[in-house]
Amino acid sequence: MTSYTGNPAAVRALVQPDRVHRDLYIDPEIFQLEQEHFFANTWNYVGHESQLPNAGDWITNEIGGRPLIVVRHSDNSVRVMMNRCAHKGSKLVSAPCGNTGKFFRCPYHAWTYKTDGALLAIPLKNGYENTGLHQCESAKGLTPVAHVRSHRGFIFVKINDAGEDFETYFGDSLSSIDNMADRSPEGELEIAGGCLRFMHQCNWKMFIENLNDTMHPMVAHESSAGTAKAMWAHQPADMEKPMAIEQFVPFMSDYKFFEDMGIRTYDNGHSFTGVNFSIHSKYKGIPAYEEAMQARYGAERTAHILGMARHNTVYYPNLTIKGAIQAIRVVKPMAADQTLVESWTFRLKGAPPELLQRTTMYSRLINSPFSVVGHDDLHAYRGIQKGLHASGNDWVSLHRNHDPAETRGGEITTGGTNELPMRNQYRSWSRYMTETM
Repeated sequence: MTSYTGNPAAVRALVQPDRVHRDLYIDPEIFQLEQEHFFANTWNYVGHESQLPNAGDWITNEIGGRPLIVVRHSDNSVRVMMNRCAHKGSKLVSAPCGNTGKFFRCPYHAWTYKTDGALLAIPLKNGYENTGLHQCESAKGLTPVAHVRSHRGFIFVKINDAGEDFETYFGDSLSSIDNMADRSPEGELEIAGGCLRFMHQCNWKMFIENLNDTMHPMVAHESSAGTAKAMWAHQPADMEKPMAIEQFVPFMSDYKFFEDMGIRTYDNGHSFTGVNFSIHSKYKGIPAYEEAMQARYGAERTAHILGMARHNTVYYPNLTIKGAIQAIRVVKPMAADQTLVESWTFRLKGAPPELLQRTTMYSRLINSPFSVVGHDDLHAYRGIQKGLHASGNDWVSLHRNHDPAETRGGEITTGGTNELPMRNQYRSWSRYMTETM
């Protein structure tokens, strides 16, 4: 049995140009190394600025096993710090969100910190005189995350110094976030409602792979979307589709539809489906919304914004967005075979309420724990997670439309059924996994 700790060559060997080893999905040691290296070397989404409207507002998150606090400081900046008291190591806050006022207070010994992490006060401070406390790490306050960037309200962090800066890491893939924000007549988004959390009994990479895998919808979703399509098949052609039918039925499009849809990949594992059109392209118009958009952007610009109906954009490794439907999913790896997926919906500021209704309907139908479509995928993930323990074949095929020239990197546009997005992800995984080993 191969040991991967301290063995970057063995880790790199798990990723071949046209296949990957099953240990990427099932080996607990690989999972722990991902926490230590891969997620710390990459840019990860931690929250949206609309969750922090006031000074002192905070949310918690965890990246690579490291608990974080994301907080709105008194100067209106967003700060991200390790959720660890500098004294004994207690988490300062444990709830998902809250408002701390002007300072954080440790629930164990009441050390307090400003919202920028600076140490504010210690009870009976004279007990530390002439002890050397002021020369050690504990006197420096909360540990800040050095690399923090917000793009159109989406907050990303990178734990380690290794790897590219924000702009280089994401490049033009940020156009999907821009398009999602531009769909607001005011150019801004805000989180609407709570979070739908859905535990998946599988490795996190299976979920990320699936989002731009267009060979599965008409197979895996035949029982759900296929049933909806059959129910509607005998209705008059000019009859207006209910919103649920409008959102369900495109999942049963044929292979040619998904091939013609197109895929674009970027360096560092990012990609989107829907270069030419997508399953969101034929939603019925909302006149009041289009009027508001044209008042803001003009007719030509509005047509360009709304015509960009991308399906799924993967911001590798932990954020996926549906800009055309204003919904995101955030991946939280829990174990080699456990992944928590969080689904969030957004309100387009200045848009009529029908847009948010469409988004929440989609999230319930497709992304939530109550979704019938989502359970189709989850059934497949569970089957893969168990099936990979079978003997006789240690490899997972990614051969579809493989082209050796694709390793040159850069932006690549190709047919929608190509497995290029998966190969692109694993080339990135191999690089960032071993960069600090």
